[in-house]
Amino acid sequence: MDNQENQEGQNNQECHEGKNEKSEEIKNKEEENREKEDKEDKEEIVKQEDEKYQEEQENTNNQLESENQEQDIQEEQEIQEEQEIQEEPKIQDNENQEYQENESHDIGDEQESEDTEKNEVVQDKANQEVEEKQEVEEKQEVEEKQENKKGKKKKIILGILIPICALVVIYSGISIYFINHFYYGSEINCINISGATVEKANEEVSSKLMGYTLKLEERGGKYEEIIADDIALTHTLDKQVENLKKEQKPLKWITAFFNTKDFKTNEVLSYDENLLKEKLDKLSCFDSENIIEPKNPSFKYTDNGYVIIDEEIGNKVDEELLYNQVRNAIINEETTLNLEKTKCYVNPKYNSQSEKIIDTKNILNKFISSKITYTIGGNVEIIDGAKINNWLEVNENYDITVDEGKVRNDLNVIFNKYNTTGKTRNFVATSGQTIQVSGGDYGWMVDVEKEVKELVKAIKKGESLTKEPTYLLTALSHNNDDIGNTYVEINISSQHLWFYKDGSLVVEGDIVSGNMDGTHATPEGVYVLKYAQKDAVLIGPGYRCPVAFWMPFNGGIGIHDATWRGAFGGNIYMTDGSHGCINAPYYLAQGIFNNIQAGTPVVCYY
Repeated sequence: MDNQENQEGQNNQECHEGKNEKSEEIKNKEEENREKEDKEDKEEIVKQEDEKYQEEQENTNNQLESENQEQDIQEEQEIQEEQEIQEEPKIQDNENQEYQENESHDIGDEQESEDTEKNEVVQDKANQEVEEKQEVEEKQEVEEKQENKKGKKKKIILGILIPICALVVIYSGISIYFINHFYYGSEINCINISGATVEKANEEVSSKLMGYTLKLEERGGKYEEIIADDIALTHTLDKQVENLKKEQKPLKWITAFFNTKDFKTNEVLSYDENLLKEKLDKLSCFDSENIIEPKNPSFKYTDNGYVIIDEEIGNKVDEELLYNQVRNAIINEETTLNLEKTKCYVNPKYNSQSEKIIDTKNILNKFISSKITYTIGGNVEIIDGAKINNWLEVNENYDITVDEGKVRNDLNVIFNKYNTTGKTRNFVATSGQTIQVSGGDYGWMVDVEKEVKELVKAIKKGESLTKEPTYLLTALSHNNDDIGNTYVEINISSQHLWFYKDGSLVVEGDIVSGNMDGTHATPEGVYVLKYAQKDAVLIGPGYRCPVAFWMPFNGGIGIHDATWRGAFGGNIYMTDGSHGCINAPYYLAQGIFNNIQAGTPVVCYY
């Protein structure tokens, strides 16, 4: 048993050693590959430098050759100009010589020919010496110019080669530096890693993340914080740093000064989405007790017209917008997020200076500038801004409406004072008694619905006008006694009728009214005679009755002759009354018919 355990232990140790050997082999291969890549990069740099040097050398030689040709042409022109200048003394000497000869000839022929020859020999010798001297000087000048030309060429060549070589050396040195270092302007999650190695960049990102805190700056000077532990914030660098470094070729390091966008990377952080949402939900800015809703500007009516009430910005935050802004801030490792600057607040749609608000105020003031004056009899009712402003409504889109319901209610209150239809009246009967009569359809009745429409139309135009209301029903006057002195009086209790016209009694007589069995009694009230018709046929349940005179005043109830009756008045109506009509003797019906007009009041009372 012990031998077996020893054997198993030995096998495990060998297996473990085998794994270690394989791990070491992998590491060695990775190191060899890395060294191989570094060697290849260096060879590539040297190769590119040689090619670049040869190209620059060739360009330099071509430039020098071109400059030499131009300089040779210039020097030939200078030499030619100097020769022309040197020939001028010779011409002058010849002229002097001719002058001396002429002068000696003029002095006299007495000089001897020997003197003449001697002078000529001396002059020739002098001229020869001058020419020799000039030739020596010209030769020295040419030699000096050639030497200066060579010196200038050497200086030009050295002046070009030295800076080029220096630049090549410097560029190569910097390129070698960027084999293991990041370009200038390199960033990871807004962390500057310029000039850092891959290892140093990893350390920078990790250390920065450990103490990460995002400060939320809110309205009113308040602020809240989100720290890395709140949302389980970690980095997911993996191979992204190495990949970013591989993308940066050492020989192209100079491009970093012209384009840094390609040398930045984000999205190397991870966090728990649920924890972030929970953290945001718990922020005090989302507590319903702390939220102040934003409000658009409103309007207030004053004696001088409408004024604008400023908007309220509140402090309500757009949760979805804030989440996206926080997420972006975390990814970029920003430490401060100003909710105002990032437009996370729900703001009013309009402010007090918005064109829409100013236009709405102007329209409101136009509406309340209207003034409608109603004349009713001897009375006046005025509708102006003090009342109109109560009818105006402004919705959330700042559309203005006139509430017709409120207009109707207010007009009913105003006109009800003047409407007399159906109201209880004090009526002085023929007997001399003043009795109260209520009901019926006679009297004044304003057409409120029509007035509402016309009033709203006038308000929207900002009009001012004076008018009499439109009536559904009218009476003879707006006085307390609007019945006047032309009317039909029917005393149902005494079963008697009187017809007065312009204050004078035209005709009277007994009648029979509706049967008092509870279903056909003639109703009391003041009614309007609708029309007067001759030779009509009255049709009802169980009867068809032709009459000579028909004068309706209350629906199917009216005054007509009843030739079938032998008696009128008394208590006939109690048991043998009509279906509600006023049965009259022929003469009575005829007398009324011949003198009455539609619209005449008919007063019925008990």
